[in-house]
Amino acid sequence: MIRACLPPPAPAILALRALLLLALVLGASLAGNQARAGESPDLRAAIAALAKGSFAETEKRIAALTALGDARAVPALEALAGGDLYRRKADGAVFIVSGASGGYRLTDPLTLQDAGTAGRREVKKIRVNNRLRRAIRAALGALTLSASDPARRLAAAEAILKARDKEAVETLDRALARETVAEVAAALQAARAAAVLASDRSAEEKSAAINVLAARGDREAMAIVASIAATEDQALAGQATAALARMERSQALWDVARNIWYGLSLGSVLLLAAIGLAITFGVMGVINMAHGEMVMLGAYTAFMVQGLFGALVPGQIDYALVVALPAAFLVTGLVGIAIERGVIRFLHARPLETLLATWGVSLILQQGVRTLFGPTNREVGTPSFMSGAFELGQLTITYNRLWILVFSLALFAALIAAMKKTRFGLTIRAVTQNRRMAASMGIRTPLVDALTFGLGSGIAGIAGVALSQIDNVSPNLGQSYIIDSFMVVVFGGVGNLWGTLLGAMSLGIANKFLEPFAGAVLAKILVLVFLILFIQKRPRGLFALKGRAVEA
Repeated sequence: MIRACLPPPAPAILALRALLLLALVLGASLAGNQARAGESPDLRAAIAALAKGSFAETEKRIAALTALGDARAVPALEALAGGDLYRRKADGAVFIVSGASGGYRLTDPLTLQDAGTAGRREVKKIRVNNRLRRAIRAALGALTLSASDPARRLAAAEAILKARDKEAVETLDRALARETVAEVAAALQAARAAAVLASDRSAEEKSAAINVLAARGDREAMAIVASIAATEDQALAGQATAALARMERSQALWDVARNIWYGLSLGSVLLLAAIGLAITFGVMGVINMAHGEMVMLGAYTAFMVQGLFGALVPGQIDYALVVALPAAFLVTGLVGIAIERGVIRFLHARPLETLLATWGVSLILQQGVRTLFGPTNREVGTPSFMSGAFELGQLTITYNRLWILVFSLALFAALIAAMKKTRFGLTIRAVTQNRRMAASMGIRTPLVDALTFGLGSGIAGIAGVALSQIDNVSPNLGQSYIIDSFMVVVFGGVGNLWGTLLGAMSLGIANKFLEPFAGAVLAKILVLVFLILFIQKRPRGLFALKGRAVEA
């Protein structure tokens, strides 16, 4: 009743309400457009322009895109370099694509949101050549120089250094002004020096840039300085030639250090593989061709333990390797005792039959593992404390190799202590030196044989756990190390642990120094020839055993 008495709204009020409603609609639409990841029309247009024109024009457009300084262009540039940036034929829009059933899945290069799918004939790949890839690397470096993560800034500086982008000098100057991490600042200075040498800057600036690269001294810097040494500018060419000579001398010293490190790394692997063989070969005189399979069983034990950890206590994989060490020792030690009790004790003092029997055992173990686990390689994950690497001058030292070197030396020290300080070690040494006299003194030599074979096999299993971090875990793993293990034992002296240590490190370093000149295969052949000639002069190796058993 009351509403019926109200007067109808005036036309002016109706018009005002309509205008307010229209303003709200337009405002919501504008807000929605601006909410699309805060994108810039210039940035989207610059990305879309990458799909047009020749390679030379695309290179200019990459430079223009970089000049915008917007890090949101990084996914598009990465996709362009990787061959994943496509243009839709219908409207010319550019998308990052990934494989999908029957076509491609489209992703917006700015918002990184799903943009639907397209058939294979509906889109066309934006192609690049090697020159454009270098330009893209430089652009990515420039766009990520302001990242909060120092690792990303370092990678960006290295990318600009390799690209030698002459347009990046000002960008690098700005990055250097705000950089606080010394390692990143050094990389930025080297990248700036490379950019200056590629530009038309003054001779004074180029001279200073040569000094910066000479101080860096790595192979990338050497290549840049070498290019300056071939220029027509006599002053710069002379300075570059002198700097290059200094860099080559420094690099030669680092190459020696690098070969020594690689040799020690290989020697630690050989030590782990051979130290158990040295014990059994020294005590029993058994040529155990199944020793490599003990290494292989240790690696598969690590694989099984890690699988159990993943199923029972996920997220604690780092501890799996620690548990795998005693587990591998027990498993392979028991297998070794079983082999000694079941096969070898019946063939005592018959070396040819022992060799053939253990070779047969190795084939049985290989086929058994191949049946249980399959012939393909198995992956054993690397714990976090063994992942990564660090730089020492021009050396890159990986943590897994460093840990294996430390572990092999620790295992060697523990074994030496056990041989010197324990009753079991004393009995092993007694049987090694004179079996008959040890037996006459009441030592149960058959039991010592079994336990010694188990100890040697257990150590081989521990070696397998370590090798699972740097080699493929497969049924043929042990075959890669059995010959090298015998070479180490014979060279160092049968049954002598110190000889085994010296032999492993010597052969490892010799291999790595020969490989750059002769190749890996020929280097191993040369080492084997040297060993044959060596044992002609010293049949008992570097450190011969002492005792009456040697004369027998």
